[in-house]
Amino acid sequence: MRWENLTVESGGHSRAADAALFGADAVVSRTFDTPEFRGITFHEVRARSIINRVPGASRMPFEWTVNPYRGCSHACVYCFARKSHSYLDLDTGLGFDSQIVVKVNAPDLLRRQLGSRRWLGEHIAMGTNVDCYQRAEGRYRLMPGILGALRDHANPFSILTKGTLILRDLDLLVQASEVTDVGISVSVGFTDPALWRTVEPGTPSPERRLDAVRTLTEHGIDVGVLMAPVIPFLSDHPAQLRATVRAIAASGASSVTPLVLHLRPGAREWFMAWLGQHHPHLVRRYERLYAEGAYAPKWYQRRITRQVHDLAQEYGIGPARAGMPRRIPEPETPPDQPVSEPTQLSLI
Repeated sequence: MRWENLTVESGGHSRAADAALFGADAVVSRTFDTPEFRGITFHEVRARSIINRVPGASRMPFEWTVNPYRGCSHACVYCFARKSHSYLDLDTGLGFDSQIVVKVNAPDLLRRQLGSRRWLGEHIAMGTNVDCYQRAEGRYRLMPGILGALRDHANPFSILTKGTLILRDLDLLVQASEVTDVGISVSVGFTDPALWRTVEPGTPSPERRLDAVRTLTEHGIDVGVLMAPVIPFLSDHPAQLRATVRAIAASGASSVTPLVLHLRPGAREWFMAWLGQHHPHLVRRYERLYAEGAYAPKWYQRRITRQVHDLAQEYGIGPARAGMPRRIPEPETPPDQPVSEPTQLSLI
């Protein structure tokens, strides 16, 4: 694998041409013979930088991200981050789902970087590449150390997740919210259980995710829902949109923000193969809808946004507003690239 191809900022802020994110001699690969990790290989690495910069030209409402994992056992067939695995010579299909890179020193490294005189205490977004609360987190427990460091430095942050494991860290989130701005977004694109089982097979069910929203809200943490992705012809019927928004409203979410499925290279091939297997009658319709590129036509996106916002108003919730948990739009390139080649990020 091409570990040496990934370069980072020296000290987290300036480019060092010959500095690798991690060297091949620092990689330890492990497998665990337990049901929840069967078939998954973990590549444990010691990262040299953990705070990644987003470009100034990006549409992101933040400039810095932290991603303790690469690859994701959620195995969402549409995940944009699949392409990032090719930078390590890893497969973007099953390899993305089962070859997980774990930055085992992330908490200590983050604490050190937050304590640097050069760090200005800016907002840090997490879950912008792959989910920081995927199943691997249950074993490696990187997030408690990360959240503790952010709390101790009163550093503002946000998290986007599909993982109910976030509730394990409820106390830390409450403590952090008492000293800094904390934004939590949970991703729930639809509530159809049959669709969920095939398109997001490694994730907690939508119902369990909304239960997590309810619990977080009950503990005084403001939580928005990123209704993503809305999948054309599979989760976009008016009755489906209504059922999803109604369930989101019942969970106590403070906002709902829709995002239509986008299919970038890497994700597009994997999703279309899935579509051909499970819904072959839709393949030609998708080819036409996405004929111009990764995104559905503007007219379609506007229609979905209008429908969801109308439903949200009906059920007493709204889109994201200033001061609410940050939403994460579409990506351009993987987040662990050098500052001189910055990235635009998304979980979806």
